[in-house]
Amino acid sequence: MILDDLMPRYDVVERHRITVRAPVDVTFAAIREADLAGGLIPRVLLGLRSIPAALLAVARSPREAASELKARREARTHGVRLADFERAGFRVVAERVPEELVIGLLGQFWTPRGGLCADVTAADFAAPVPAGKALAGWNFTVTRNADGSSELRTETRVLCAPDARWKFRSYWLVVRPGSGLIRHAMLRAIRRRAEQRAGLA
Repeated sequence: MILDDLMPRYDVVERHRITVRAPVDVTFAAIREADLAGGLIPRVLLGLRSIPAALLAVARSPREAASELKARREARTHGVRLADFERAGFRVVAERVPEELVIGLLGQFWTPRGGLCADVTAADFAAPVPAGKALAGWNFTVTRNADGSSELRTETRVLCAPDARWKFRSYWLVVRPGSGLIRHAMLRAIRRRAEQRAGLA
């Protein structure tokens, strides 16, 4: 697994899986095509996560806050795909089609705006995590089942700089249940898209 090579050490990990009634290549393509924020639960949880940043934006610049709100409304209308996450600071740092895709994220996730670095690459996984930050590796893997269906899995690992570890762990205690719900919802969204493409839904 690419994620094992990139991130053999980590402070926390979260894993989820789902069976998809579609071939591996179709399932893998659906990772980029699915609305990853579709459904009530992820929209509510992602909306709650954005409240502190929205309040800061209003205090700093009402015009900027209005622009961000408009962008979120458009996202609700058109869906949120992997490319939208990439524009927000998530980066695909490695990919082996049609088996695995790894997303990297570096920042201060526990802060209202997340403090995300915009230029995360695979090289960041080989270097020490910068002071005050945490590095996340988030993958999707697809494997073929004996009956021709696919096993879709996602795993998230986080490694913290020593001075940020307690901040992240405190944050993780609060957000982990919601994080799990969001990832389950994402897997279901990918399954729906893959099965639609396979003509099964």
